[in-house]
Amino acid sequence: MKRQKFLACLLAGAMVLSMAACGDNSADETPDTGSAAPTTEDSTPAPEDTTPVDEAASIDFEDGNMAFAAVYTTPADAADVELSVVDFNGSKALQVKNLTGKVPYVAFDVESLLGADVAKVATIELTLGTSFDNGKFSAVSGKLIAWSGEDQIETTDDWSVYLASKNPAKVVATLAAGEEFVSGANNIFMLNLKTDNGVDEGNGNATLYIDNIRFLDASGNLLTADSSVAFVGPEKFAGSGVDVSNLMTVNGAVNFEGFATSEGGWAQAGFTMPQEIIDALVPGSVVEIEFTSENGDMWIVMNEAAVGWSRVGDNGGAYINNSKNVAQITYEQIAAVCGDDVSAWGSTMQCEASGAWEVFSVKVGKAAPVYTMTDVVEFSGAACSGGAWAQNGAAMTEEVLAALVPGSVVEINYTSETGNMWIVMNEAAVGWSRVADGGNSSCYGGKCYVTYEQIAAVCGDDISAWGSTMQFESDSEWEVYAVNVGTAREMKPVNHIVEFEGFACSGDAWAQDGADMPQEILDALVPGAVVNISYTSESGDMWVVMNGAAVGWSRVADGGQSARLNGVCQVTYEQIAAICGDDVSTWGASMQCESDSAWEVFAVSVGQSPVE
Repeated sequence: MKRQKFLACLLAGAMVLSMAACGDNSADETPDTGSAAPTTEDSTPAPEDTTPVDEAASIDFEDGNMAFAAVYTTPADAADVELSVVDFNGSKALQVKNLTGKVPYVAFDVESLLGADVAKVATIELTLGTSFDNGKFSAVSGKLIAWSGEDQIETTDDWSVYLASKNPAKVVATLAAGEEFVSGANNIFMLNLKTDNGVDEGNGNATLYIDNIRFLDASGNLLTADSSVAFVGPEKFAGSGVDVSNLMTVNGAVNFEGFATSEGGWAQAGFTMPQEIIDALVPGSVVEIEFTSENGDMWIVMNEAAVGWSRVGDNGGAYINNSKNVAQITYEQIAAVCGDDVSAWGSTMQCEASGAWEVFSVKVGKAAPVYTMTDVVEFSGAACSGGAWAQNGAAMTEEVLAALVPGSVVEINYTSETGNMWIVMNEAAVGWSRVADGGNSSCYGGKCYVTYEQIAAVCGDDISAWGSTMQFESDSEWEVYAVNVGTAREMKPVNHIVEFEGFACSGDAWAQDGADMPQEILDALVPGAVVNISYTSESGDMWVVMNGAAVGWSRVADGGQSARLNGVCQVTYEQIAAICGDDVSTWGASMQCESDSAWEVFAVSVGQSPVE
């Protein structure tokens, strides 16, 4: 992609932009002829006019569709982002709201949008606008990013909105030779907001608006897009959402304002805990740290604790995702070291790692499970929206009522200004009832989960007494895009992870392959242990086979009994023990994997999860 050099030239106020000040301008210099050239009152060249004009667009967001867009959160500097379609500058636009003050990344599934025409794309144009809560303006800039070809090669163009008079601005990305999209390769287009001058200028974080996306072929012809499609990203996009592997959901989070710092290996740095953080540190809460470190580890230090200077979560005790950019430490872990009395924990919290590290943010919230589902039933007609504390919903179909059984979960695909969402059973026999409000639903990655058990705890076990409708509600303006009901599979948080070296293998449908279990894996297989399998399969299914078990050749967690999310499958110690017995010495010397379709396993590990 061709880089646009005018980004480097941001001038303040009413000053005009001198393109001669950017990059190498030797080609534009006027030769000295020995006589003065004619001059005007202002001989500074005017900047390129980036003001958008009315043009037909491949995507204009007027239909409210946005399922083809997804938030990219794998980079360590990535912000939590809320996407919604709103009114902006006289039309509909995709609003990108920065929730954590880091770098927003938003991706578009170009292949799903364009189909076979994706290979014709030569240029991408779009309109970018920005706003700040205080109504002022600051310059912003970032990258237009393409993942092209079979290997998802990344190329970039620069963009900026640099003057209030040029807000919104039209920006352009060009696919040069060798950078073309390829049909069938899940190629995507992405942008980030990398530099936000509003923070330094006291205006807070910018909200970005994306509109009038135009995909053009080499002749400048507009390509037609199908905006009704849903995002299907490439494998390295990590499931188009937050990498929650090994982690818990953090609900009702309180941000530890100003906690951004860095240090060398084994050095500590941190800040005094504000009262709202101290108040949030209650049983069942979790400290979540977004970070990078040389060795992929991170923990906290309570340097003023009454029991003395204390590390918590070191030696593999922190819950850290596979991307090595999020670490979690529970209240219970801190209390086990420093005692149950938070007032004895001291006034500060610090971070530390075994290699050079940087922390981008810290927050404290209520721990909740990460769910995935099997046996999914669509709740037709449930899409709706409402204002703060307003309810809306639909009559439950027979299929939905039949799916609401013990062990099931309601999945709500939604947005809300606060991030909160719950359900209302407005016709329940016990009376109008909120369920899983107050931060008790499990919400992450644009989805919120409410279990059968949570509804039954309020409305009773008799589903016929729940009423005929289900409604949705939030404490801020909200929209629900889709609702599903299915069998809940909980992805367990794990720490003290032991890698099963040499387990990479593959097989066809119903074929098994694996490896002998080394002693460190056998030692890790204790109550509460979880086998984590990083894999792909055509059907999405995966389980383990204990082919040398004393009880005989045994499949474990087949038939959809394993929990699977974003390329990770989990099989618990308890699932293996239920078939092979509690004595690990009778499980045999090897562990294998299997699926009902062609499959490949990239890595296997065993971690520890709290025993319930």
